[in-house]
Amino acid sequence: MAGSLYVVAAPSGAGKTTLVRKLLERAPHICLSVSLTTRPPRPGDVDGRDYFFVTATEFRERIRRGEFLEWAEVHGNFYGTSRLWIEEQMQAGRDVLLEIDWQGAQQVRAVFPAAIGIFILPPSLDELARRLTGRGTDSEEVIARRLAAAEAEMRHVGEFDYVIINDDLNQALDDLGAIARASRLRLEVQRARHAELFLRLN
Repeated sequence: MAGSLYVVAAPSGAGKTTLVRKLLERAPHICLSVSLTTRPPRPGDVDGRDYFFVTATEFRERIRRGEFLEWAEVHGNFYGTSRLWIEEQMQAGRDVLLEIDWQGAQQVRAVFPAAIGIFILPPSLDELARRLTGRGTDSEEVIARRLAAAEAEMRHVGEFDYVIINDDLNQALDDLGAIARASRLRLEVQRARHAELFLRLN
């Protein structure tokens, strides 16, 4: 495949969503994986940008055909990542970025072994606690649960290819961009993108 697949994971509060959004602004050749869902669109939702909105019947049929990389039922609605959509984008030479947790990353690697795993860490647990507290939206009990969950997630960092410490946002963004640029220069990717040139070199 000519495109690359990036799997980005991080504990809550590490800044993953902000970094991914800024990377996509910088790198238009990278597209964010868009999930399918059976939930009704909310005001402002755009089909194909926020989600692909489908019926429950269509979703179940796609499950039956084995089209999903992963899927789940949440509060009576189905959500899933289309393996076929990702493959189509990569075949067309587009890079795809998938925001997912470490468990989802394991599922992705089982199907796409060449997927590039990127884990984003806070500079310290103290800083993570400060960020979660600074939001001002959660009780101390909720924050304590989030921190415990984050620490458990961070123990899976060894399953990823790259680690970015998000101490300084601009530096972390540069690091994320550098990984994306370097991955496009790998031999197998260049061979797929420039097949005619490499054919003449054989």
